[in-house]
Amino acid sequence: MNKIIVIVGVSGVGKTTLMNALIARGRFAVAYEQHEARPFQSLFKQDSKFALANQMDYLLLRADQERELRTAPHTGLMDGGLDLDFYGFTRLFHARGWLSAAEFDLCRRLHSLIRQSLPPPDLIIHLRADSQTVRERLASRNRINIASAQDADLLESYIADWLDPLPESQILRLDVSKEEKGYPVSVPFIIDKI
Repeated sequence: MNKIIVIVGVSGVGKTTLMNALIARGRFAVAYEQHEARPFQSLFKQDSKFALANQMDYLLLRADQERELRTAPHTGLMDGGLDLDFYGFTRLFHARGWLSAAEFDLCRRLHSLIRQSLPPPDLIIHLRADSQTVRERLASRNRINIASAQDADLLESYIADWLDPLPESQILRLDVSKEEKGYPVSVPFIIDKI
């Protein structure tokens, strides 16, 4: 079974940018978040009644992607991932009142069922950046953003809740506040670690 590396962090921290920089330096099978291609993402941005459909779609998408990456010829690399979608974004959307307690529990049950059939990622690269950097990066990108810069602290606390009990050997924590777009400092460090 192939290894999977996930890149996690708040919206705008640079997950996809780092993934693209890693792809330029190594051979990876990849799975992207696919914001524009998701059927409920733009609907959810306009109307919170689509929050549950959006989250269920993302959890199922990420499960399908993990399954494919586990059989790929190269190490799998994902921006975000199944666990970030549940522990981070699903919790955030519940906290914001976009998912009811019953809807959140439905997402929890689906995530749990999926994790029973799929092993967790082999390595989690946790990106962090200062709030100014996150705001600037979010403002500069051209995609649908549900979570905003104002959500960053709460989302980061949910990510910490998820990651804190995991073994440190499973997590690579990087502050990318000062990192340039091609990640010239982080990429060689990550390649060396993996």
